Amino acid sequence: MSYCASRFQTVRRLTREVKVGAVGVGGTQPIRVQSMTTSDTQDVAATVRQSIALAEVGCEIVRITAPNVAAARCLRDIRRDFTAAGFGHVPLVADIHFLPAAAMEAVEHVEKVRINPGNYADKKKFAVREYSDSDYEVELQRLHDAFSPLVKRCRELGRALRVGTNHGSLSDRVMNRYGDTPLGMVESALEFLRIAEAHSFRDIILSMKSSNPKVMIQAYRLLAQRMAAEDMHYPLHLGVTEAGDGEDGRIKSAIGIGSLLLDGLGDTIRVSLTEDSVYEIPVARAIAEKAMSRWRDQGGATTPPDAIDPFSFTRRVSTPVELSARCRAGADQPPRVIVRVASAAELPAAAAVLASAKLIDTPAEGLLVPVATPGDLAELCATAARTDLPVDFLVLETAPALTPDILQPLLALTRGKIVVLRRFTGAEAGTLADFAALAARHGHFVACEAEADDIPCLSPVITGADGERLWFTLGAPPAAGDTAHPAGRYRRLVESLRFTGSRAPVWIRNTAGTAVRHDSSFLSRLLEASFLTGGLLCDGVGDLVSIETDADPVRATRLAYNVLQGAGARISKTEFVACPSCGRTLFDLQTTTQRIRAQTGHLKGVKIAIMGCIVNGPGEMADADFGYVGGAPGKINLYVGKECVQYNIPQAEADARLIALIREHGKWADAAAAAT
Repeated sequence: MSYCASRFQTVRRLTREVKVGAVGVGGTQPIRVQSMTTSDTQDVAATVRQSIALAEVGCEIVRITAPNVAAARCLRDIRRDFTAAGFGHVPLVADIHFLPAAAMEAVEHVEKVRINPGNYADKKKFAVREYSDSDYEVELQRLHDAFSPLVKRCRELGRALRVGTNHGSLSDRVMNRYGDTPLGMVESALEFLRIAEAHSFRDIILSMKSSNPKVMIQAYRLLAQRMAAEDMHYPLHLGVTEAGDGEDGRIKSAIGIGSLLLDGLGDTIRVSLTEDSVYEIPVARAIAEKAMSRWRDQGGATTPPDAIDPFSFTRRVSTPVELSARCRAGADQPPRVIVRVASAAELPAAAAVLASAKLIDTPAEGLLVPVATPGDLAELCATAARTDLPVDFLVLETAPALTPDILQPLLALTRGKIVVLRRFTGAEAGTLADFAALAARHGHFVACEAEADDIPCLSPVITGADGERLWFTLGAPPAAGDTAHPAGRYRRLVESLRFTGSRAPVWIRNTAGTAVRHDSSFLSRLLEASFLTGGLLCDGVGDLVSIETDADPVRATRLAYNVLQGAGARISKTEFVACPSCGRTLFDLQTTTQRIRAQTGHLKGVKIAIMGCIVNGPGEMADADFGYVGGAPGKINLYVGKECVQYNIPQAEADARLIALIREHGKWADAAAAAT
């Protein structure tokens, strides 16, 4: 059974509605937005103030950590004072790790309890052990005995539960049987779900969080498929955990959450930023609104799946193309970045700005220039002759009036690679053949903007002698409209190319036509690019990318590279895994993250995790080169991978010790050297 109704348009997955206090999650309810307080829970006044601040900016569900029984007991007073302040309609959620006793206290006071199945009555010591079937059954019985009292009390009090799996905190038992995989994450949750169902309790929401958007996307899809196979219909809470801060944190979150919402999966979301939690809400609301505007009716007829494996990453195989002596695309090359220039007349200014910006690790590799008339073409030729372009190739967005014979002089004389971009319909196979032959004769390429339905008619050209000179891309939807979302249109295009046997490179374009609605804000453009480009890259699709919704060429270039990095498709700078603050945090995460970024942000390809406590820290270290983790108040533990190598370092010394550790492992470069 498919994990979603359609890969091409957003058909929302049908779920049961779960009431979290007065707030319905799933069913026909809108996507609910939530966040988490960062204060010490035992500071009741501070936690109430933060809860009020979150509610006032639109947070619909507020989560509060309860790391021990004393903190859980404080939830009673927090709930009382929050209600007295006029927010009785906003439910509170207790976040529980390790201690069933804390959960049993918390459930008395709040509307929902979140437990982490990797930590709740379980253990994680990274121990390697072979579990026999009988050993495993003994462990499951132990979990049943530990979890059942909370389930029964939730049922008695009308509380909801979230079974929240974290990639970084899978138990040793699960790790040894299933590995550090999306399957392990899903099995960890299903074990607890089956215990709850054994007690006829179904007010449950599930989550599959990871700091890696690819892993997170695959895990949620697999969970949805497994639940469908067992006739389960529980709502999903979406989030990328430890996403970090700033633009990078927003991109990572939007890639993971947006990809799943376009698949029709997801009922409540949290954007986890290493910033004050009130800043999470506008981002989450913007993501939710974009997704809901794409929704079609729930249920309905399913569509055939495409050939992309939604549960594991495999990059689509494409034909290698040589764009310059130093730049190739397709095959095993990283996706290449194209930047749009408003007109041929603005090409010199754009080239100068890009050159002066010194985008050493993030260059614009191609420039896209609109060329609508022979006059535009003449101006472009003159500009190219007198301007040293800081790119490897040019893309000419041409109009039908610019026929192959008009373009031939430029293609015959140019020293660099030229890509001719034009929209071709199914009736224009002959015209495409002429362009492809001209491109092949001079060693250039044609970017064919064509809908999936046009591919069968264009197939003779695609599979012909000059077919290897073709790329494929999409622009605005056809004039008649298209119910597919932008990612769905690219999936259909790739599927049509597969049927023809074509391995032509695919260029992902973010244009005004791919936007949900016109919105000039940078956040909106960032989210649209993350949804489309980031989501497709996580599915293994994309050989070239462009962000054409931002007129500033430097900003468009940087956004493209940041989306590539967020999707794990091309690493151009240090990668930071940083958790959002909560009441468990043992140091100021925001200032620490900014300080470490300032000292290490030039280390291209190095991944550093900055974690406030040990709840998920050791597990997330497995996906990072180095880790900086709160071990005790004022004390830091340093990790290499998932191994703690230095314990209880005074925080004042920890930055220098981290840098020394990076040097020791041969991954340090001085900032000046890294910039050359």
